[in-house]
Amino acid sequence: METNRIIRRLAPLKQLMGELFRDLATLLKPGPRMVDQAEAIASVLLAIAIAQLAGTRNVGWAAFSGFMVIRSHLSASTQRAALRVLGTVLGALGGYVVATQIVGHPLWASLSLGLVVTATMYMVLVGRRTYAWLFTGLTFLMVVVESVVPQASSPASYAVSRVVEILIGTSASLIISYLSSKTLRHWIPGQPPKLAVSQFGWHTNAAWHALQAGIAAALVPLFYRWVAIPALIQAGITVMAVMAVPLVSLDTNRRVVSTRMVHRFIGCSLGALLAIAILLSCGHNAVLITLGLCLGVAIGRHIENGPHRYGYIGVQFALAFLVVLVPDRYASADIGPGVERLLGILAGFAMLVLTQQLFRAMRALPSRIAGMRRR
Repeated sequence: METNRIIRRLAPLKQLMGELFRDLATLLKPGPRMVDQAEAIASVLLAIAIAQLAGTRNVGWAAFSGFMVIRSHLSASTQRAALRVLGTVLGALGGYVVATQIVGHPLWASLSLGLVVTATMYMVLVGRRTYAWLFTGLTFLMVVVESVVPQASSPASYAVSRVVEILIGTSASLIISYLSSKTLRHWIPGQPPKLAVSQFGWHTNAAWHALQAGIAAALVPLFYRWVAIPALIQAGITVMAVMAVPLVSLDTNRRVVSTRMVHRFIGCSLGALLAIAILLSCGHNAVLITLGLCLGVAIGRHIENGPHRYGYIGVQFALAFLVVLVPDRYASADIGPGVERLLGILAGFAMLVLTQQLFRAMRALPSRIAGMRRR
């Protein structure tokens, strides 16, 4: 009986994995998706090269920006780049101002994160410039969490490094997108950006959802004594990435966050496992690591653009793959930092689950009190 129940619960997962692997069989099929994959690979490689030359702190973050910004149409890439840079600059400035006042004080860091993440997540849900609001909150979170440990880098240097890495990744994307628009895209046109729609105004479900994100993010700094700061930053990123859902889904699908968590877990796990396998098998061979990098980026973009409901898995696959695989220096390629970041992603899941359970208990409390009074 119990075995049959487990099999039934695993059936959707089996179907999902089957669809993904069937779609991956078309990875090398010529067409628009292959062009998208080639552009993503070129953008990531260029971002890595520039970041390595510039000696940036986190090359993987620049590489992921190169992956996320480039789209199939130059105007779409330009719009995405502008919003990502705007959000990063605002978040870095805000994070710097707050972090300089609360260095070494996790409780104040928690309070500031709870307020800012709640506000920015609400705007992600109802605002028109969703991408900018998301990166305002993300960058603010990264700078503030970094400031929890006094011995870490100064808020100013960390905030500047975040902006520089984003600028490198977005610049690489725009260069590749422009070159492609003059060559490949003459024969295989891409999709222009869709018109952004604002639903600004009071939305109860959005406020409730944003508050959950804020409380989960507020938990992050409290674990700094037991969890490394890079892992805590990934935990915070996980909270915001999972909670950034379409507004309409909050009214129509109550399991949207749980589904998104499952998809992020699958994508991150597969991406991290492939990256670890490449690092273990390639050692410090820069050529082999680069070839493996191209494969992973192509897989991530291919899944993202697939004709199924699981495009988010492709984004998360690429995120985990790049943060685990891409070293700040190829001579010091190591799985340690990548595994640490992956553990941070799992910690973010734990904080979300804890917050969800708390909110469910709060929602159920009035009915339980009413039931006790009737008795």
